[in-house]
Amino acid sequence: MALVSSALIAHTTDLELVIRHVLAGLGQGVHAGRERGAGVEFSEYRAYAPGDEWRRVDWKLLARADRYYVREAERDSHVAVWLLLDASASMAEPSRSIQGLDKLGYARTLLACIAAIAQRQGDAFGLAVLSAGRVQFLPAARGPRQLQRVLAKLKQVQAEGELPDADVLRTGLRFTPSPSLIFAATDFLDWPSSLSSALVRLRHMRHDVRAVCLQTEAECEGSFDSGPAYRDPERNHEHNAAVFRFGADLREGYLRNREEHFATVTASLRANDVLQVAARIEQAPGEVLRQWLRQGGRR
Repeated sequence: MALVSSALIAHTTDLELVIRHVLAGLGQGVHAGRERGAGVEFSEYRAYAPGDEWRRVDWKLLARADRYYVREAERDSHVAVWLLLDASASMAEPSRSIQGLDKLGYARTLLACIAAIAQRQGDAFGLAVLSAGRVQFLPAARGPRQLQRVLAKLKQVQAEGELPDADVLRTGLRFTPSPSLIFAATDFLDWPSSLSSALVRLRHMRHDVRAVCLQTEAECEGSFDSGPAYRDPERNHEHNAAVFRFGADLREGYLRNREEHFATVTASLRANDVLQVAARIEQAPGEVLRQWLRQGGRR
């Protein structure tokens, strides 16, 4: 199932088709989406208080209990949902087991699915793409047309360059001050970074920040081909950019360094109350989405 789902991402550019496939049977929203009030769906009774509307008094219960009670209900609540996509050059890293699949394509699919769910819930949602030192920002809005705008922007994205610096991110991420849901898709290879600082800052502003850290199976297991030479894609433009070869003698050190790196990432995010899901792009995206959406509830 994992291979089928990820292979679909690799072999089609139709995001709407992928969304339908991934969300089939997911049965989950972006947020709990309920708050108490004078809504439609009954929740519980409570004693009448001065100022309550008389139309909310349950007259049948009054006849039985000889006291006034009002019907407390639940109504839909709407939050702004923000999608942050790391489209720096490292996100072009491909899967070694599923041809045509890379981290950017997988991240694009996850965020497209969240946009579709937000649209169904009636939430406003927007998109920020971070690549080539710039922020491409699509303001939040509601409705099917906004979903089409987000999907069109996601389809155009190419992985290139480095993340924007801290100043560019600070001015480019124009979020409303009211608490929002922020879903960031990245690989966290660059740590600490302007993006990690921005996520921590947004969490301190009381936004619900959730990050998915995407890796390939080869990155997690150190199963790279020892033949080709590798160069850091985000520093390819530098004349002195180092070239690396990966052999069996380097695998142990690579895995040790990798474990230390991501232990630092996880500890820092946890200390700042930023939620993280670690995922391999070869996993079924529905499984990752379910885990990503299940987190939170702290707003």
